[in-house]
Amino acid sequence: MAVQELAPFRVEPRFDARVWGYRDLRPWYDRVAEGDPIGEVWLTGDDCLIATGPYAGKKLAALFSEAHASLLGADAPSPESPLLIKMLFAKEKLSVQVHPDDTMAQKYGQPRGKTECWYALAAETDAKVAVGLKPAVTLDQVKEEIRAGTLESSLALLPVERGDMIFVDAGTVHAIWPGAIILETQQNCDITYRMFDYGRPRELHVERSLEATKLVTRAGKITPQQLGDRTVLIDVEYFRVERIPVQGTRTSESLRGANGKRGLAWLFAAAGAGRLSGQGFEAVDLPARGVVCVPAASPEFELLDWGGLDLFRITPNWPK
Repeated sequence: MAVQELAPFRVEPRFDARVWGYRDLRPWYDRVAEGDPIGEVWLTGDDCLIATGPYAGKKLAALFSEAHASLLGADAPSPESPLLIKMLFAKEKLSVQVHPDDTMAQKYGQPRGKTECWYALAAETDAKVAVGLKPAVTLDQVKEEIRAGTLESSLALLPVERGDMIFVDAGTVHAIWPGAIILETQQNCDITYRMFDYGRPRELHVERSLEATKLVTRAGKITPQQLGDRTVLIDVEYFRVERIPVQGTRTSESLRGANGKRGLAWLFAAAGAGRLSGQGFEAVDLPARGVVCVPAASPEFELLDWGGLDLFRITPNWPK
């Protein structure tokens, strides 16, 4: 059966309240919280609404259910949306937490675990994150420090500068601290086991978090790979994130890169704006901090830089 062509479309961001977030997201978004502070902006969440094209108003998860072959390609191992992309706005420390890997998630009835990466779109001079545990720390020590409220002393801290890419594989104990605005790319999973939450009245998941914890992981800063027409910020299991200069216009073929392989791609404008246009579909605007979905069965198009476009291309990597 032929896969039906599906044109690019923009997705409406979803603003999620978090106790550690900001009330005012300007200048990143023209958004001021009316109630609780906003900590996360979900750019590709299952409940995000499609903003343009014939499916405008439909939830993203519903479209994946109906048109997964057009979105992902006929050989995709799962019909579900594989990636969740967010922006994180931390005004206060997040909880110390850990995410399960695929095996543990499936043990408890979930389809997948959560490996993620963080790209620092902005960072203050003293910005830090906690990624992993210090050498020689044991699970018994972690359990005791959770009880005593001293867990921070066992966390490995990383200074964060603008442009840093940090890999956080499943099983890594971690925490995001204030001072950085982060673009997060992750498996499409929202399972979080909180170890320690600074006295906030939220549920902790101590036993599950200890079960999920890996004392040694691959987490840490990733050195970017400079190719001829793009910078590969990270290329690991589950996802690849590239930063691509547009400099006027780029064709859809050139955005796919040297191998020219078709597949789902998300285009994110970290700054500036662009427009996608092609035969047979209405032009799609890509505003600053907006996301456009390019389906695997997309018609060819041209991307125009409307000024200052800082383009990120995010694609899934299927586990082998």
